[in-house]
Order: sequence, then C-alpha cells, then structure tokens
Amino acid sequence: MSTPHRYSDTVQTVLDAMDDGLVPDRLALRDAVRELLADLRSRVPGRSVEVRVPPYGAIQCVEGPRHTRGTPPNVVETDPATWLEIATGRKSWHEAVSTGKIRASGVRADLSAYLPL
Repeated sequence: MSTPHRYSDTVQTVLDAMDDGLVPDRLALRDAVRELLADLRSRVPGRSVEVRVPPYGAIQCVEGPRHTRGTPPNVVETDPATWLEIATGRKSWHEAVSTGKIRASGVRADLSAYLPL
C-alpha cells in the first residue's frame, strides 16, 4: 500500500480549517490554491486546457492544440474550496461536475484522469 500524500503546511492548514467547519485564512487559501494549481501544471504539462480558480489563479495544462488569443476551447472553472477538495481527493471530479461545482467545457476538459494530485 502506498503512503498517504503529504501536502505542504499551507495546504494542510487550509484543509484542517475546512474539516473543522471554519473559513480558512484568505491568504492561506490563496497560497494553497496556487500551490495545487502549480502541481497540476507540472504533472500535466501542456496548453490545451485552462483551469480557473477565481480569484486566486489560472493555469494551462494538458497536451494538445494550444490557444493563443481569446477564450480557450477547453476551460475548467471552480471555486477555491471545490478545487482543494478535488485536488486532494476529498471530492471526486464526477461528483463536483454533477453537482455544478465545476464548469467544464471542451473535449479535453475532463481532468478526472489527473486528479487527485
């Protein structure tokens, strides 16, 4: 059996606050979102899908045709709490999509094969 993933102190602090029903510190939440976005970008390089977690960050990832101007054809957008939940495996991609917590458009916008991190 593999060992559980060890997240940074920032990510773990935010997850602990969420587990306790507390609102995480805004700066810690921002840093945790950005850290997990950067992790996804490094694991799944490319420029065919844009992942947006407003107001904290957006990245491009997944191999394939890239876009250079305007709205990309493959977009994933979610709120910070949902991003942390799916990135850490606390909620599945499919559950978040089916409940409307993730808006995904485009043929490459299904990130379930890459999550959790």
